Amino acid sequence: MGVMLRAALLLSSLLQCSAFLELSGSSEIKGVWKDSVTLPCAYVPVEDLVQQTLTWTVVHEKGSGTILRRDSSGDHIFLSEYRDRVSIPKDVPGNVSLLILSLEISDRGTYTCQVTWRDSNNSLIAKEISTNLEVVKVAATKPIIRAAEPGLTLPIGASTSLTCEASGSPPISYRWFRSSPGSTAKLLSSGAVLAWSSLRPSDSGSYFCEAENRAGAGAVQRSDAVQLTVTELPIAATTSESGVGYPGKNETIHDSQRTGLSLYLVILIAVVCGAVVFLVISLIMCIRKPKNAQVYDVKFHNSRAAASSNIGHYEEPIPPTENNYVMELGENKTSEEVNKNVYDCVATSQESEYEAGDTS
Repeated sequence: MGVMLRAALLLSSLLQCSAFLELSGSSEIKGVWKDSVTLPCAYVPVEDLVQQTLTWTVVHEKGSGTILRRDSSGDHIFLSEYRDRVSIPKDVPGNVSLLILSLEISDRGTYTCQVTWRDSNNSLIAKEISTNLEVVKVAATKPIIRAAEPGLTLPIGASTSLTCEASGSPPISYRWFRSSPGSTAKLLSSGAVLAWSSLRPSDSGSYFCEAENRAGAGAVQRSDAVQLTVTELPIAATTSESGVGYPGKNETIHDSQRTGLSLYLVILIAVVCGAVVFLVISLIMCIRKPKNAQVYDVKFHNSRAAASSNIGHYEEPIPPTENNYVMELGENKTSEEVNKNVYDCVATSQESEYEAGDTS
């Protein structure tokens, strides 16, 4: 009775654990020839269950076998045609999906993911899920052209590039052309990117690209043409929303506004500097004028003192024109102004001497 009870408890525990462990994936996957594909297989980790083994097997036209096995010693690949082409994530618990690189037509078939866990009672639980892989050849699609920032309108000397993008089975080959009205398009280069290191006015024109692959049976896909414009002066350049460049993104470069602002600053600085120089010169002139006037007054008063030093002695008045006064002209006085001042001062001095003679 006790043995049966323990067996029932063990069975119940296994059923509960099994109910929590479910592998998720996809029943059918379509891969592109020469491209890569991921066959999904995942589960939610349970605390009391430890993964013991993981096995990926395949059944296809060449036969069947184990592709990869993971255990405590690591990953082991058994089929040579998958060597260096398959891998499983190691850093994501519960994710045991199979990545296959460089798909071949012979890779189509049924792939099975099988995982085994060990529970706390040392019992093993196994789950598996199968996925049917179909490998198809996809012709190259119509390419699109993406312009580097800031867009298709650029100044002389700028650098830019155009990128041709198409989807389909790799490898995809690209060619760049420049079209001219009324003439055959000119082949420029082969490759996905067409670049300029320093634009010239002659680079302005209409450009398009072509894409093709082996899956398209020689069918060539051509993109829509784009117009590249090279301007004489820097202008505000924006990206369009027509599918060329960066759809939904609009950027403006205000080069001309920054140049105008710099010019205004230079003019303002020049005006301020001129005002400062004018103010300094004015202050120097104001300071020098009183100093010159003072020198003149001192010399003049000394002359008057010399003229009036002989008190009580009357001399015949000398006409103003015969007086010989020696004075230094100020820097800002003309000779006419000095002669007039001398005449006035001498006349006043003579009148004072006449008055002094009468009183004596």
